[in-house]
Amino acid sequence: MIRNPLSSPVAVAFLIPCLALAEVGEADFSLDTTKNLHHLCATPSDHADYAPAIYSCRAFLEATVQYHDAVSDGKTLKRLICYPSSATLEDARTAFVAWAKSNARDKALMNEMPVMGVVRALEDKYPCKG
Repeated sequence: MIRNPLSSPVAVAFLIPCLALAEVGEADFSLDTTKNLHHLCATPSDHADYAPAIYSCRAFLEATVQYHDAVSDGKTLKRLICYPSSATLEDARTAFVAWAKSNARDKALMNEMPVMGVVRALEDKYPCKG
């Protein structure tokens, strides 16, 4: 399970994303697409909707990882994400935002269900070997 990033003051200091995005909007909270989730996860800390956006992002990431861990027991379904025990929720958010930024022009990926984008991003960051 990914640890709570608030246990690290350094992690909190890096919540400001590295890219400028279009204004996060109410439609992003529907979480219909990977693009919606990207907007929420990359919301600048000085934005009026920062708190609900970042907590929605974190909850979605945590739920995705928990589900992945629950269904991928290594026997019936293989793991897709092999994160280290030291990984934090902030690490997951950072990995997802970076992945989404690098794939922002791929409309097919950005229009997928956000769970697909999260798994793709975390699988890219934490691949399973073998």
